[in-house]
Amino acid sequence: MKLLFICNQNQNRSKTAEHLYKDRFETRSAGLFNENPVTEQQMSWADTIIVMDHAQRAELSRRFPKQYLQKRILSLDVPDIYSYDQPELKRILQAKIDLAISEIG
Repeated sequence: MKLLFICNQNQNRSKTAEHLYKDRFETRSAGLFNENPVTEQQMSWADTIIVMDHAQRAELSRRFPKQYLQKRILSLDVPDIYSYDQPELKRILQAKIDLAISEIG
């Protein structure tokens, strides 16, 4: 399964998630509001797109309406208050991502 993790800047949440799951899945990460924002090609590559909050999901639907309708997009509801690779962030991400993956099979 190809997972694309997205957050605002691709510095903390999505980057941590990408590294946590790189041994189990093909993973990439991207940001929405950084110098190199997520692209249509990245969206097309992914089987499942995982955003960190609902606002990011809405932004994807605005920027990429075609891919948005064709992709499974999951929202984790993880606030932007953590640092990269922070142990608490890793625990939260693992719990939420494992649950989401188990639900999609």
